[in-house]
Amino acid sequence: MKQISKRARVLTGGAALVALGAGAFGAVSANAAAPVAAPAAVAKADVKNKNTTTSTHLTVDAATKAARAALDAAEKENQRVSVAVVDRNGNTVVTLRGDGAGPQSYESAEKKAYTAVSWNAPTTELVKRLEQAPNLKDIPGTLFLGGGAPVTAKGAPIAGIGVAGAPSGDLDQKFAQAGVDALAK
Repeated sequence: MKQISKRARVLTGGAALVALGAGAFGAVSANAAAPVAAPAAVAKADVKNKNTTTSTHLTVDAATKAARAALDAAEKENQRVSVAVVDRNGNTVVTLRGDGAGPQSYESAEKKAYTAVSWNAPTTELVKRLEQAPNLKDIPGTLFLGGGAPVTAKGAPIAGIGVAGAPSGDLDQKFAQAGVDALAK
């Protein structure tokens, strides 16, 4: 049996791959061009049917104002912290890392903000709940340490402010509250 040169094998393999790719492309193209059946019924979402909801969120400007106020409060006391503001769903809106803040403070601030908005309570209060329910700390994305404060509108949580990096949770909590207070002005 005659051996095929390496060059011939590479060319033959390349041609086979091109042919295979063209066949797959043709199959995808044919499927994409095929008519798609319309859904049998489309649910109508409108206010009259009461199947929609409206929620309140902080604007980026308001979130930035709150974060800046928290960071300024920390800087006045020579504390190096990070500040995070999350929306009602726990999505980060603004994060500020202060000059000299530790590398862990960024993520900790986000988790404290998320925890505060999730339970609509300052994280210093939530730490006390761990005595009765120690498994709370196992919920992903949460951090039960002082430094998280909820922002509310009409009694409902709409955002959370988290501060991390000061030497105590009480200081972090004080700075987070300064962020909340700035929104009332």
